[in-house]
Amino acid sequence: MHFPLHPETPADGVTLEELFAGRDVDMDGMHNRMKGLMDEEGLPYNKRSHTYNSRLAQELGAWAETQDGGGAIHEALFKAYFVDGQNIGDVDVLVGVAEKVGLSGKDALEVLQSRSFKDQVDADWAKSRQFGVTGVPTYVAEGQGIVGAQPYEALSQLMDAAGAQKR
Repeated sequence: MHFPLHPETPADGVTLEELFAGRDVDMDGMHNRMKGLMDEEGLPYNKRSHTYNSRLAQELGAWAETQDGGGAIHEALFKAYFVDGQNIGDVDVLVGVAEKVGLSGKDALEVLQSRSFKDQVDADWAKSRQFGVTGVPTYVAEGQGIVGAQPYEALSQLMDAAGAQKR
């Protein structure tokens, strides 16, 4: 499900300092915490200087899921944003990401220009508001949820509380 974390972010993005201005956020501490969590899971993660509007990336991802092998776009978008620091709100960047995972750049451009997956993402945004999602990632099971990067134990407790059977 797609979620509008910062839908007001302009096309050229904003610096993280601008995003967190007046909030007394320890930028290095925040990065080090996330870097540690990512390292524990074997995921690549670099220090970012900007945040970008992810709306078009969400629409591209929704389209990609309808294509053979398109699910790979999610990891590629993650890498483009969190590792390479690319603007995932930029159409040229998005077309390049689609091509890197073997999708048609021409089709990706058409999807982004026509906004043909806008309604699907709008529906996801409405659903996220209905569930009370306030951050990413959010895990929801049987009407209960937890927000943020969580350790395995927290996810296991959520599943236990939801009555999930262990395999």
